[in-house]
Amino acid sequence: MKPLELSGLLATPTTATVREALRHMPPNALDALVTEAVAAAGTAWRRVVVDRVAAFVAGQGGGGPRIVAAYFTPTESTTQDGAHPGWSPYVAALASTEDIPDLTHTRTTATVVPIGEAALSEEIFADPHLSEALNRLAALDPPSHTDILRVHLPTRQVTRLSL
Repeated sequence: MKPLELSGLLATPTTATVREALRHMPPNALDALVTEAVAAAGTAWRRVVVDRVAAFVAGQGGGGPRIVAAYFTPTESTTQDGAHPGWSPYVAALASTEDIPDLTHTRTTATVVPIGEAALSEEIFADPHLSEALNRLAALDPPSHTDILRVHLPTRQVTRLSL
């Protein structure tokens, strides 16, 4: 079986064939499968983030220095289940050099926005595909308050940095 055929089958794990195969796998094999699936999901969502940031940068127009990296800061959303860390769907900074801008709380200003308005502004202004990818990455590996997410466009790498 070729990888594309296997991925097609695994894309619908509720089908009888895949469900039966999963039932016969030993627990350590299932754990390994989950580990690989999480890693693959992280790679796929990082690819979406890079694509959306590249599209954003392309839409900014030329004239200035070439944008090398974009940065995202952590945010916290409150639901009925409590507070959940995530990545803000807005680009915190664009850098035209390899240097990381200072995004520490002492150098940047945070504005508190009521929950309803925050959701509305994200719906109106944020890129929904970028928001979804950032939310999925945060669910796979929740950020802390001192982390920033760096999207390096020339290498297409998404890196989580701790300040």
